[in-house]
Amino acid sequence: MTTFFYLHGWASSPQSNKALFFKQSFEQQGLNLQIPDLNQNDFFHLTLTRQIQQVQALLPNSPITLIGSSLGGLTALWLAELQPQIQRLVLLAPALNFLNHCITVMGEAQYAQWHSELAVYHYGEQCERLISYDFIQDIHQYVDTDLQRPIPTLILHGRFDEIIPIQTARDFAD
Repeated sequence: MTTFFYLHGWASSPQSNKALFFKQSFEQQGLNLQIPDLNQNDFFHLTLTRQIQQVQALLPNSPITLIGSSLGGLTALWLAELQPQIQRLVLLAPALNFLNHCITVMGEAQYAQWHSELAVYHYGEQCERLISYDFIQDIHQYVDTDLQRPIPTLILHGRFDEIIPIQTARDFAD
């Protein structure tokens, strides 16, 4: 039996509209969808490494399908690279090339000033929250071209996404 996980995006939560929609849809099909809170009640110290380790600790040794949105999609890709029991991915606008898109969205001046912490809007909490520069330092070690494991993957990505352009997903698929 396959286990399903939904990994929410950056500054989101298990209570997001997407997470709740998927949870309800899975329940209607008699399936269980696990939705861990990737913020771990500590958004300030969030890193991709922490998210990967958190989800790894939850994974059974049976077949798994991961559904990941934005940064949750990037987390899913790295988990699939590391965990052979992950057999399928569904990625919603995965945050590929994330660091470059951060700089573009923030602007080079604001990015250059981010040396300790940065206030970002947290959609899950509907307010601004601080995040440590450790997030950026950590994500440098995750290079998209290092993702090499062939795995059945469905990528859904809006053509007009303003955060992660669709071309990023197209380039990755190529």
